[in-house]
Amino acid sequence: MKRASIFYLATLAMAGAVIAWVIHLGNALPLPGGEMLAAGKGGAAGPAAASDLTRLFVQLLVILIVSRLTGWLFTRIGQPSVVGEMVAGILLGPSLFGVLAPDAFASVFPTGSLGVLKLLSQIGVCLFMFTVGMEFDVSHVRNRAHVAVMVSHASIVIPYVMGVVTAWFLYSTLAAPGAGFTAFALFMGISMSITAFPVLARILQERGLTQTPLGSTALTCAAVGDVTAWTILAFVVATVRSVGLGGWAWSILLVLGFIAAMIWGVKPLLGRHLGASRLAAEDLSRGTMATVIVVLLLAALSTELIGIHALFGSFLAGTIMPDTHQFRHKLGLRIENFSSVLLLPIFFAFIGLRTQIGLLSGWQDWSVCLAVIGVATLGKLGGTAVTARFTGMSWRESLQLGALMNTRGLMELIALNIGYDLGILSPRIFAMLVIMALTTTMMTGPLLTLFARQRVLRGALQPAA
Repeated sequence: MKRASIFYLATLAMAGAVIAWVIHLGNALPLPGGEMLAAGKGGAAGPAAASDLTRLFVQLLVILIVSRLTGWLFTRIGQPSVVGEMVAGILLGPSLFGVLAPDAFASVFPTGSLGVLKLLSQIGVCLFMFTVGMEFDVSHVRNRAHVAVMVSHASIVIPYVMGVVTAWFLYSTLAAPGAGFTAFALFMGISMSITAFPVLARILQERGLTQTPLGSTALTCAAVGDVTAWTILAFVVATVRSVGLGGWAWSILLVLGFIAAMIWGVKPLLGRHLGASRLAAEDLSRGTMATVIVVLLLAALSTELIGIHALFGSFLAGTIMPDTHQFRHKLGLRIENFSSVLLLPIFFAFIGLRTQIGLLSGWQDWSVCLAVIGVATLGKLGGTAVTARFTGMSWRESLQLGALMNTRGLMELIALNIGYDLGILSPRIFAMLVIMALTTTMMTGPLLTLFARQRVLRGALQPAA
């Protein structure tokens, strides 16, 4: 044992002596010439990369902590947690954090680091749209097709027209420099007409209205409206990105061809490839998850190359997923837990970093902001309620349905982000529309309670009368 210890220590000593001797001799060698610049760059990249990674970890910690805390606080006041997470993004941006602690804000969220957050947020949005596509239930549409088509399309057409008319008054002062009126008007129409299907579904679930006639109608109308609005947005993006009539027509043909290939080509092949045993398995295998992720990425890449946005391919990939043996439910739990906890808060923070409420300085800007909120609410809530009343629903349920369809939430922020990236929306109108999205979403719960109380009051007064 003693001999082995001596041998071990002698080996270490000899190895250290050899290393020191070689280093001593190597220091006397001439410096390399042409490769010195590359070596210097490689040496400098290490600390910079470590600094970037450290900053990213700090950003993620700040975003997650603030998002979870704000989401919890909003649930305490009767709002969905996702609304609190949306507000958290605004709080972390230049509108509050940048005002209260400008030095800390510049240290945590420097301009040069926003590229990484943008990429992560885009991945999160694509995963979110994939889960939204899996939640789209065609059976709801079939059961209530007459009411759904009329109400959902009215809830899009009426606010869309009002948005285009509003754009005529705002274009000269609030459109981004160089943006054409057509693109600006089309995006203003989209911003007025979108409904947040996931937030609406969560509100109905929390209030126990999912299985009621009102809840079923709202889910159906929101599903039909969602698909219609995002289809319109896809065509708008294709129009904006295309040059000339020929480019626009070619983009539309590519979109239609891609949709047909996904529905009649990829969907049956995917079902046969996965097989009944994989679909029925309680725990999804790695091979199954890899297949799903490949389909998702290929669909997102295809729509991005076509000239629309990757999220449209992600949404369509979700709609073609097999729906047997609760496969969509099991897959949705896997993906949604990851995207909603980590990636979506990053998207909200990125939107908040772009939102500069301080740009609205003066009563004129805030008057325009209030007018935008009023037009959006009147077009969406009023248009839905009037149309629903003509289909035979009572005024109470019609107004409740209008309040639900007026929920914009995350879907609105996604559309606004696209408009901002395309150089159509200026920072001022972008901030106004973000405020509008938050306000209309937060109005949903109180309005539902108000209309329900009106029913209770009338029911209590009728026996007395």
